[in-house]
Amino acid sequence: MPQGHKDYYAILGVPRNATQEEIKQAYRRLVKQWHPDLHPENRKEAEEKFKEIQEAYEVLSDPEKRRQYDLFGTVGEVPVATGFGFDPFSDLMRMVDEFFGFGSTTRYRTRTERGEDVEAELEISLEEAFRGGVKEVTATVLVTCPECGGFGALGGFKRCPDCHGTGRITYSRHGGGVFVRTMTTCPTCQGLGQVAAQICETCQGIGRIETTRTVEVELPAGVEDGMTLRIQGQGNSGKAGGPPGDLYVTVRIKPHPLFRREGIHLHMDLPLTFPQLALGDIVEVPTLDGTAELTIPSGTQPGTVLKIPRKGFVSLRSGRRGDLFVHVQVTVPTELTEEQRRLLRELAKTMGIEPKGAEPSWWERLKERFKR
Repeated sequence: MPQGHKDYYAILGVPRNATQEEIKQAYRRLVKQWHPDLHPENRKEAEEKFKEIQEAYEVLSDPEKRRQYDLFGTVGEVPVATGFGFDPFSDLMRMVDEFFGFGSTTRYRTRTERGEDVEAELEISLEEAFRGGVKEVTATVLVTCPECGGFGALGGFKRCPDCHGTGRITYSRHGGGVFVRTMTTCPTCQGLGQVAAQICETCQGIGRIETTRTVEVELPAGVEDGMTLRIQGQGNSGKAGGPPGDLYVTVRIKPHPLFRREGIHLHMDLPLTFPQLALGDIVEVPTLDGTAELTIPSGTQPGTVLKIPRKGFVSLRSGRRGDLFVHVQVTVPTELTEEQRRLLRELAKTMGIEPKGAEPSWWERLKERFKR
């Protein structure tokens, strides 16, 4: 074989003495394997492979072209041998006809459309939003029908019986001595001029089927509630070989039992006892990445807000770290021992107050009397 020419037999994986049936079987298998819609992550490589498969089959399936190729290693009239550029929307018409047994039917329809974008929601915890990382989301999408290759038809296409292949319908009418002709898009073939010889039962002629797809989503640290992330090429498959749409994932952050988020800052309530507030204390406070020490100054009042720097979220825009704001609350015990009551009464007297609830009960007064 002359240098620089492709080995079509090697591309189809058949020997040089292969029969036409063996060539067709190999071709059908490879077309299904390398359909570009089945390789969204590496579509360019799949398209190149698809092009080679079509090129090889177009030559080897034609006895005259195959004879010329076997003799000279090239076929002059094959357009791919002189700089063929792969076009999955027009140049694959003949390939699709052969693949699905369209035979001598009219040329395949080539109207392509980009797949629709798809939306999904991903619910995560506040800790996951804080750390970021990879999560999986499940979305319902339309993918290329494996039975008809996304074209919605088996057995080829035939000329539309209503518009006779023009894609247009002309209506004529007389009114008031005026002759009016109106041309509109053919409703039967949607302006394509062709209709399916046999509708694909798997997809009902739509060319796509519904399925559930699980996709990995890369969450940035500090992702916000309601933020939408775009995942390219993971939406609905395109129509008739068109490019796929995108998947848009909206992040929803579940409420946290302890923390409240406001932008890059966190807020939390911290219940403390009266002695801790009056005398001061050093306490450990939980954070989203461990714990932190917090100093309670003596005389701290309920409702005071204390700040722990750089314990909030990281800003996606500036990279600045937010703070944790601690809202101090006082807890009042619901049950006291007799000793605790006595001490509280004495404390109240030193402060110049005598709460009515501080008067000893008759049982306490009786015990005091016996002590004397």
